[in-house]
Amino acid sequence: MARILTVPPERARGLRRLAVWLARRRYGGVVPGIMQVLLADPALTARTFWLYGYLHDRKGSPLTPLQREMVATVVNGTIGGAP
Repeated sequence: MARILTVPPERARGLRRLAVWLARRRYGGVVPGIMQVLLADPALTARTFWLYGYLHDRKGSPLTPLQREMVATVVNGTIGGAP
């Protein structure tokens, strides 16, 4: 099993604690595993959220809704996610 550094939500402090609060608010009270991994490196977290926002959230997103769904399907299959 791979050893991946994570930050459990109850151990988050400072800006990480704010990020945990925002994640819980957005995802119905839970903190997704990817968020716990990203919290270990604040610089990576900021870049990841910027990229996600650029591709998905902005009005002039370069991806169509169908393309976003296709990317999600490929990523989920690549990481061995649930069907």
